[in-house]
Amino acid sequence: MSKALFDAVRVVKGAPLTQADVDRINRALTAQIAVAAREGLRLSPRGIDLIHGFEQLRLTAYPDPGSRDGLPVTCGWGTTRDEDGGPIPPGAVWTREKADRLFARDIAAFEQGVNLLLAGVPTTQAQFDALVSFAYNVGLDIDDDATAEGLGDSTLLRKHRAGDHAGAQAAFASWVFNDGRRLNGLVRRRAAEAALYGSAG
Repeated sequence: MSKALFDAVRVVKGAPLTQADVDRINRALTAQIAVAAREGLRLSPRGIDLIHGFEQLRLTAYPDPGSRDGLPVTCGWGTTRDEDGGPIPPGAVWTREKADRLFARDIAAFEQGVNLLLAGVPTTQAQFDALVSFAYNVGLDIDDDATAEGLGDSTLLRKHRAGDHAGAQAAFASWVFNDGRRLNGLVRRRAAEAALYGSAG
């Protein structure tokens, strides 16, 4: 969890935090996130179709075609973590059932993360679907720095949270590079996400 949060708790407590304090805070925050996620938006079939359309089902693990080092290794519906949470070994072969199960696991985590980042700001289903697709591709970026490495610190999210939906929609187009190269697949995906974001629903 956030270092800034723990620093604030230390000030309130007036003493250093013990490991038991840290564990207790983490449990409470995890419970709150789970409650918020249950009460938040869920990805619609339209959002699932958008992600599936770009990720496409691959049952043999493959290197990331857009990165210089081929990482992360990917399998299924664009999944980059195996069942144990570790990296997927190159050449791994999955069943369709495993691909679908891990996609559902990943989507649940991205739904929770996007709901957390939205912090309750009004968001339509179409906007939520587009933001989850975006985060699924570039990452949630929930950390303590201000570097835009994914949705969390992005101009896109900042504009959405400020109610500048036209500005947020336009900001999708900035995220079309991987390792400094403009990729046509990312151009198409960002255009589709922007179109979904701006649609009714």
